[in-house]
Amino acid sequence: MAIEFRHASLENGLSIIAEVDPDAHTAAAGFFVRTGARDEAPAAMGVSHFLEHMMFKGTERRSAREVDRDFDRLGAVHNAFTTSELTAFWIHLLPEHLGDGFDILADIMRPSLRESDFNDERKVILEEIAMYRDQPVWVLYERAMEMYYRRHPLAHRVLGTEETISALSRDAMAAYFDRRYSADNTVLSLSGRVDFDRMVERAGRACGHWQRTDAERTYPSFTPQPERFMIEQASVNRQYLLMLAPAPGIEDDDRYAAAILAQILGDTEGSRLYWSLIETGLADDAQVQFDPHDRGGEFCTLVSSSEEHADEVESIVLREIDGLLDTMTEDDLARVRAKIATSVTLHGELPAGRMRRIGQVWTYARVHRPLESELARIEAVTLDGLRSVVARYPMRPVVTGSLRPA
Repeated sequence: MAIEFRHASLENGLSIIAEVDPDAHTAAAGFFVRTGARDEAPAAMGVSHFLEHMMFKGTERRSAREVDRDFDRLGAVHNAFTTSELTAFWIHLLPEHLGDGFDILADIMRPSLRESDFNDERKVILEEIAMYRDQPVWVLYERAMEMYYRRHPLAHRVLGTEETISALSRDAMAAYFDRRYSADNTVLSLSGRVDFDRMVERAGRACGHWQRTDAERTYPSFTPQPERFMIEQASVNRQYLLMLAPAPGIEDDDRYAAAILAQILGDTEGSRLYWSLIETGLADDAQVQFDPHDRGGEFCTLVSSSEEHADEVESIVLREIDGLLDTMTEDDLARVRAKIATSVTLHGELPAGRMRRIGQVWTYARVHRPLESELARIEAVTLDGLRSVVARYPMRPVVTGSLRPA
């Protein structure tokens, strides 16, 4: 039986979507909230990620221990994540336990936010920030994003900073929660063997009292300015190069071609940078990522090498970027297109993967894009289409940062 898409909305604005697959052996559910680091005030940077932690610290019905215990009793795989633009909480489990698992998930979406829990979890967040400070690629990436986006909210750090987390109050977090975690700013995504009508009824009982706030997202204009910087760190023995260049946004149809371009240039195997840097021994890591956002995006090029090869490596990266338009072939396109299609299909084989994909797409664009549609769009990318996107987004870095041994 074919997978069926279903959609419903509660009176308070909560969207409920599903890809129902009667033949699936499992089911998945997730709440996607259209809020992240870019929606935070600068002084409250990191509050979305902090809130992700607090959701598991207990509710009016359950303590933190009981939340874990109840999920475990169902055999549910559960997790959460925060990005610059959304926060998600999800479960994956056997279909017969979906209703009970959903009740727990809906319960933690209205946390108690107790002051004692808040103060304890602040220490955990500060330790996490300190841990990431020991990771050179993360340090370099955060600085580069700040230089690239400047005063635009996409420059905000997802974890926040020691200063913003230390200064954040429980009441400020609660006010942010009340404003952003509203029914009309949230999507419930379901996938697998799901009784959709019954789940809509269950959602109505569990979430029907959630408030509507008409939460909005701002889109300040900005133009990235050329910038170059260097960080020295005593704990590293390699030199890291990171470059950022403009790319299509998540709503742009050019995103399919942009994803292919990134892999032709910097996939971990068989790409331009692989053959010119990894295979030649000049670098131990060289890759390009396409990161689309809500109305904007960037290509991120990252290379790790010895200090003695750093200048040569950067020169080769720029040469490969500048030559991409004239050197791409149909073989390049076919190879990468097949690899992306395989990756997308594998990710969508399990209900959890489908649930996350349709949930994120609906949160951004309020549309359903079936897996088959996504594969068709990837297959439809042509060599001329790639050249058109390169002409529009040349991939030449605007911001270039390096991190080297002190």
